[in-house]
Amino acid sequence: QVQLVESGGGLVQPGGSLRLSCAASGFTFNVYTMSWVRQAPGKGLEWVSDINGGGGSTYYADSVKGRFTISRDNAQNTLHLQMNRLKPEDTAVYYCARGGGTDEFDYWGQGTQVTVSS
Repeated sequence: QVQLVESGGGLVQPGGSLRLSCAASGFTFNVYTMSWVRQAPGKGLEWVSDINGGGGSTYYADSVKGRFTISRDNAQNTLHLQMNRLKPEDTAVYYCARGGGTDEFDYWGQGTQVTVSS
């Protein structure tokens, strides 16, 4: 069965960095676009970034462009999100999702909490 397991969240000071990872299993990873989606406290879901199956095309929300970098390791079936220059407004639960672009999100991980605070 499809499984997506996020890791790497935590508490970081403003201006700091974190690297999130998502371990995927149960499907042919390199076929699918993968995304990161976040949900801030009391708010709805916000798409953050996605990457196509081969890793050659990436897209970012304006709110994170220039600070976050999405990548994938198809040999290890792993998705990453490098987050730099973090801001308090980046505080959210971050989810890894299968899909993105023109594809629906059909599977989600359990999420990992990122808190940016001094």
